[in-house]
Amino acid sequence: MKHIFKSSALLICTLLLLRAHAQEVPEKVMKDIYEQVKTPYKYGLVIAPEDNSQKADCPTVFRGGNSWYMSYIIFNGRGYETWLADSRDLLHWKTRGRILSFSDDTTKWDNNQKAGYVGLQDYKWGGSYKLQQYNGKYWLSYFGGQSKGYEKGLLSISVASTDKDPGTVHEWQGLDHPVLSSIDKDVSWWDNHTQYKQTVIWDKKKLTGHAFIMYYNANGDSVNKKRGAERIGMAVSDDMLHWKRFGKDPVLNHGDGITGDPYIQQIGNVYVMFYFGAFWKTGDSGVFNRFACSYDLVHWTDWTGEKLIQSSEPYDNMFAHKSCVVKYKGVVYHFYCAVNKADQRGIAVATSKDLGKSELNFVAPPVKKSKTKS
Repeated sequence: MKHIFKSSALLICTLLLLRAHAQEVPEKVMKDIYEQVKTPYKYGLVIAPEDNSQKADCPTVFRGGNSWYMSYIIFNGRGYETWLADSRDLLHWKTRGRILSFSDDTTKWDNNQKAGYVGLQDYKWGGSYKLQQYNGKYWLSYFGGQSKGYEKGLLSISVASTDKDPGTVHEWQGLDHPVLSSIDKDVSWWDNHTQYKQTVIWDKKKLTGHAFIMYYNANGDSVNKKRGAERIGMAVSDDMLHWKRFGKDPVLNHGDGITGDPYIQQIGNVYVMFYFGAFWKTGDSGVFNRFACSYDLVHWTDWTGEKLIQSSEPYDNMFAHKSCVVKYKGVVYHFYCAVNKADQRGIAVATSKDLGKSELNFVAPPVKKSKTKS
């Protein structure tokens, strides 16, 4: 009985704390955040596939020792695998190999899709950007599935871990089951079709009452019947292995279109969620990166001013989206996915200081077969 009382009291205190902090971030603070994170100088491509059979996507940049590392995903026609690259200067990158690979075992739930994102990173703005260990392991989250093709079939979320150096190429060990799925009994209206990209942080203040928070975008019931809308919501965990949804509604929702690929940084006492928007029917149009801010990691105030990243160059003239933003030695680096009108897909970066232009380009685009009259 005492245990039940203590648990109830803790829950009430947590809810009261969240309610007390459920305040909008003032416009002045939002403008100050924008001035700190904006990156008006596009350096260009930093990772481009070697041939047109591959598409690079979703960068996550972290630090280890004297080097920087980037996990990212490659789609090669069969599905997604997760790769690792490294750099000394955040501008010149070398691909090293896979860290989540396809499986030959067709009985595995994720044998054809493993799109991973390293987690538990130091998310302090201008901080170490190192990955933290929990229970002696490094962790990442990923979405996986059995179906071949571009985001086909049932895609669900799980976690993988390693006790080895995350800056070395080796296979991380995933679970034999998802931790979140659109067929869960407690699935919500906004994520009852497909789960996509995630970011997992270690909140040592336990603002939600839990140590670990996963932000993820998902496809659910929508006014867009053709493909469904995507929105960003939350899940929480106390051990990185067992996850439950936090609330029944998303934390960012722009209706039709996509609100996706969350990435968290803390600037002072403000939490900043970088994300991308696409195909909205109201307000901003196009495909672009922007941000929202929060004091409690639950309630978010949307920035509605200038976009952080949008299409402007030949290498990103179809889509410029999906953020990973770090600050190092006074310079902000905003990594993003660049897609051109030939549907070639790579990783580019924009910076807060003019650092010149990249010499990396996509390979020659695939030749379109001309149609002949019969």
